[in-house]
Amino acid sequence: MIQLESIAWRAGTFRLEDLSVSIPTGSYGVLMGRTGCGKTTLLEIICGLRRPLGGRVLIGDREVTHDLPAARGVGYVPQDGAMFPTMTVREQLGFALRLRRRPAAEIAERVDQLATELGLTALLERLPQGLSGGERQRVALGRALAARPKVLLLDEPLSALDEELRDDLAALLRRVQREHGVTALHITHSRTEAKLLADVLFRLADGRITETPLPSPRSSETTKPA
Repeated sequence: MIQLESIAWRAGTFRLEDLSVSIPTGSYGVLMGRTGCGKTTLLEIICGLRRPLGGRVLIGDREVTHDLPAARGVGYVPQDGAMFPTMTVREQLGFALRLRRRPAAEIAERVDQLATELGLTALLERLPQGLSGGERQRVALGRALAARPKVLLLDEPLSALDEELRDDLAALLRRVQREHGVTALHITHSRTEAKLLADVLFRLADGRITETPLPSPRSSETTKPA
């Protein structure tokens, strides 16, 4: 479960006040909203990159509002993938486990497992500049999953991809989320992505979050810019 209770945050004239939302354990939640409305800020509050001025963040049944990011059990896929430019794919996938000082054999086994699952085995020795956009996003996903998080946060992970590749990666995200049993929160502008992925759909507007009906199969895609 991901739960926000009465979250408040301010930066200059921008503010979020009394935001509450709950995503059930094992569900794939999708959050939509206009550019600049605070969607990424909420993800950063959940994963610990920003500290709210008020309210609580809960992961499962544990409050993590004041915990360090590494102690929250959260995997985060930022919008641009945030690849380390001098690390190979193998090193990217093992990064979180090396930070946690896991044994080398455990890291190697986990990297091989993720590479097989995400179709990255042939790319393990490549650097980021040798990867396509879809390959970079698969690496970012694998890196986020490496430490077996309870929660997966995704900030517009498909926005830079063409339609066919986006649909393929959306299917991969859904399969991986189910197989790993993580609770996911995914930011997007695309109603098509919401239709493909969401168990629960939320919209952030005017500083408020509301749960909205899932788009029907005939819904057309929203084409707002990312």
